Amino acid sequence: MCEANAYIIRDGKEELVMEAVDKIEPEDDGLRLVNIFGDQKFIHAHIHALFFANHKIILKK
Repeated sequence: MCEANAYIIRDGKEELVMEAVDKIEPEDDGLRLVNIFGDQKFIHAHIHALFFANHKIILKK
């Protein structure tokens, strides 16, 4: 499987935002995350790092 878990950096720590993210869509003031179940979440952040081998997305405000 190719999905990844998305985390945001808050107070220097990684906080889980969404599991099994399949798609990230850029929007004017943030990102829309969509997981394999069709759940969506908008977050005011940008991509800080991607770790493909670990299936991890790091976001930052």
